Amino acid sequence: MENIRAIRNEADYDWALSEIERYFLNEPQLGTPEAERFDVLAALIEAYEAKHWPIEPADPIDAIRYKMEVSGLKQADLAELLGSASRASEILNRKRALTTEMVFKISRQWRIPAESLVRPYRLETP
Repeated sequence: MENIRAIRNEADYDWALSEIERYFLNEPQLGTPEAERFDVLAALIEAYEAKHWPIEPADPIDAIRYKMEVSGLKQADLAELLGSASRASEILNRKRALTTEMVFKISRQWRIPAESLVRPYRLETP
């Protein structure tokens, strides 16, 4: 593979970004050496970014709100799933914690990973 190297510092990272950029402008054909090089560069960049700039997963309420936004779901849809409009409102406004049963329903019906819904999160105090 044409001059690929480990990414150990910002200079290496900048080099890798400049190398991979050309593949965004001219996408390589699958199975070619260029496609293999792209995959290796992408993996190296992803590993470096994960180590140096980790992104914390969203808290459960942010995960629910994101799913609602991208799926066109409304608070009424959450209310229907949870069986109560006031419960849905309390959840979204951080006035009530999710129960295990709620996590199960939301995860199963809306396909939000359960591990995203069981993370600790802050509730608003009255």
